[in-house]
Amino acid sequence: MDAQSLIAKRIAQELRDGMLVNLGIGIPTLVANFVPKGIHVYFQSENGLIGTGPVPEPGMALPWLTDAGGKPVTALPGASTFDSALSFGLIRGGHLELTVLGGLQVDQHGRLANWMVPGKMVPGMGGAMDLVTGAKRVIVAMQHTAKGRPKIVRECSLPLTSDRPVDLVVTELAVIGFRDGCATLLETADGVMVEEVIAATEAELAISPELSETRTSKARPDHVAMPSMGEAI
Repeated sequence: MDAQSLIAKRIAQELRDGMLVNLGIGIPTLVANFVPKGIHVYFQSENGLIGTGPVPEPGMALPWLTDAGGKPVTALPGASTFDSALSFGLIRGGHLELTVLGGLQVDQHGRLANWMVPGKMVPGMGGAMDLVTGAKRVIVAMQHTAKGRPKIVRECSLPLTSDRPVDLVVTELAVIGFRDGCATLLETADGVMVEEVIAATEAELAISPELSETRTSKARPDHVAMPSMGEAI
């Protein structure tokens, strides 16, 4: 399994029945492909859709049905579309149980930088700042390094998305939490040694006494049916 799918599969284990969940662009969109059996969640895209499904099969994409990044998505039976005002009302009103976002850097206190690379053209900050501030729980999905350089750093050199710490960072090597404002290694990926994670991480890492290997055996590569949208969110 490739690194991005491995990350998405592990994050899918954080889903709980009935959750309203926002998936950012990039690796987070893959989480919808690995919802555990028996779990029913509502996936929200901030451009105005609740009820997104897996990435469409080749040839099945619809040009008018996209995620917030303009990438094709599917809509499950009972899906609902609405305007940006309602979408961000849900986000800013604290109604999202979980958001999964990509990351450029995360510092050792859990602060995320994911919206801008100085000197490069970007379309805008999108909904990242609202999502990190408004969601009840924030998980960052990203690869552990970029071009051999650590992405989990002592201090972010890129502009922060929010001063609020994220809850988890999931990479192809590890799961890292931020207990008491300290980066803490909670899990290592199957076959990955603690020393490998430390070597690929610039931030100082505490080691959880309950450290374990990541387990994703309950996930499956398809999306279960969403409950009727007539039910309360």
